[in-house]
Amino acid sequence: MLENLKNKTIILGSQSPRRKQLLSGLGIEFEVEVRETDEYVDPSLSAPEAVRQIALQKVKAFTDKSDCLVICADTVVVSAAGEILGKPRTEAEAKQTLRNLSGQKHLVITAVALQWRAVVHSFVETTSVYFHHLDQDEIDYYVTHFSPLDKAGSYGIQEWIGLIGIEKIEGEYNNVVGLPTARLYQELKKLT
Repeated sequence: MLENLKNKTIILGSQSPRRKQLLSGLGIEFEVEVRETDEYVDPSLSAPEAVRQIALQKVKAFTDKSDCLVICADTVVVSAAGEILGKPRTEAEAKQTLRNLSGQKHLVITAVALQWRAVVHSFVETTSVYFHHLDQDEIDYYVTHFSPLDKAGSYGIQEWIGLIGIEKIEGEYNNVVGLPTARLYQELKKLT
């Protein structure tokens, strides 16, 4: 599969440093290009449908790049109560989100949209994450010393909070980081 990709221009439509690192880790050479898209979704959609719609809206911004393989993604966290948790706007909101996730199971849902030769293909990957109880000092430390404002659900599993706070996960770890690499690799094998 990697040999098939060598002669293609591949665009990652994301500025996420985590997605860049994960895609690089697959041995894929790519360019980064981000385009403005409307990320409004119908509130009546389920979380998987909503995140898929956003990923598809992102990839549709690249219709002029039909000769390239374009990869776009979006990730949301869904609380035990079913609330979709995006990126927090403030540190106070990040702390409240982490308090709500503490001692609970939540879902991390990533949708990936691929465009190749004017054909769009998408898939959704879901991982269940279980947090230990987090005390307020741990939450404060994390929010003060790390960057929760650029992460869905207010945390990065690869950071300190993931090292001390995750009891277990069910599903693909890299999906929680931001890109389900194993599934993406399999989907790319089908396309190329």
